[in-house]
Amino acid sequence: MADERQKPGNAAAAAKAKTGAFTPAGVSPSRRSRHKYTVRLWAVRHSRFLEWFYARFADMFLMLHPVWKLFGYDRVERPVTFVERHVKGFPFDCRMCGQCALSSTGMSCPMNCPKQLRNGPCGGVRANGNCEVEPDMPCVWVQAWKGSRNMVKGDAIMAVQKPVNQSLRETSSWLRVTAEAAAARDAATGKDA
Repeated sequence: MADERQKPGNAAAAAKAKTGAFTPAGVSPSRRSRHKYTVRLWAVRHSRFLEWFYARFADMFLMLHPVWKLFGYDRVERPVTFVERHVKGFPFDCRMCGQCALSSTGMSCPMNCPKQLRNGPCGGVRANGNCEVEPDMPCVWVQAWKGSRNMVKGDAIMAVQKPVNQSLRETSSWLRVTAEAAAARDAATGKDA
């Protein structure tokens, strides 16, 4: 008689899934911590403030370009990457892809998508706005759209993102953006970089 009872956990979810029955959120086999979703959703809701803050931060980092250049970008890469990982890890669940797109995706990191889609949602977004792979997780791109509507430069979400360059993984996007901005600024003013 005990064998006929439904077993708890993933076995029960698999049996229910075959029948098409609703599977509760607590049994998703690939579920991540619920608190990460909560913090990521907070970041999306406050995307306008985070956009403002990041613009000031990027300006400050650009002002430090002579310091980075003096020490050498290669030398400061490890400590800056360490700080970046911890600063962006909690609020955005950052995956350290090295090509941060938060400012153009409504402060919702596209690398949190189980399929790692960089240019919009797949065709499997559920009717409630959740992911097809992780049914208890809100779709990263649905959240990105919501966050972008709050931002001053929210139309940046329409820009096509390049595919992820895996050789840049675990490097600092802050330093890369700063070096590129400094080179563009120097080219515009006619200075040698």
